[in-house]
Amino acid sequence: MSIFAISDLHLSFGADKPMNIFKGWDNHTERLKANWRRLIKPEDTVILPGDFSWGLKIEETIEDFEFLESLPGKKVLLKGNHDLWWSTAKKIREFFEKNNFSSVDIIFNNCYVAEGYAIAGTRGWFYDNAADKKVLSREAGRLEASLTAAEKTGLPVITFLHYPPVYKDYECAEILEILKRHNVKTVYHGHIHGLGFNNAVKEYDGIEFKLISCDCIDFTPYFIA
Repeated sequence: MSIFAISDLHLSFGADKPMNIFKGWDNHTERLKANWRRLIKPEDTVILPGDFSWGLKIEETIEDFEFLESLPGKKVLLKGNHDLWWSTAKKIREFFEKNNFSSVDIIFNNCYVAEGYAIAGTRGWFYDNAADKKVLSREAGRLEASLTAAEKTGLPVITFLHYPPVYKDYECAEILEILKRHNVKTVYHGHIHGLGFNNAVKEYDGIEFKLISCDCIDFTPYFIA
């Protein structure tokens, strides 16, 4: 039983958002499916930290979740900046139950226990949008709540964000302060694509950052534990 992760699947089975207009994204769902089935066993857990579907409403994500449900393993989603379909935890879980998506769950102001670890995280907030203090404060609160819940389990904590709190020469001090206060040593994140990979920060102020956007890891789930 293992934990893997892969971010930014950008599925669009129910929306008109073809990803093959971007370099390196040709046949990305087929490549993802092949790599997933090669690595993931039914008893494994895969964390998906954001930008799962291009659907604008949750009803538009059904085909994307059907694709995900067809793959082995338990899947745990966090919200990304493009997940406009995301609503309340109650409505999302009702949607999963109604459509028999039994292998899927979410992290949203909570933690998730898998394979002897407590999984924590939230979307976060990016440096170039930090002027929106209301959203930043909300995301900081969600990270605080998730990490606190994870620590209460007494298990080792694995932390995910969608947005990296540092990029190039910029930082999101509010998110970093929470990570440091909770003694987080490694953060897995997505959001960055293509040539942006060259500007991703790998270590900052004692915290290691691992970029797991699917195009940056060859559409292959990344082994964590």
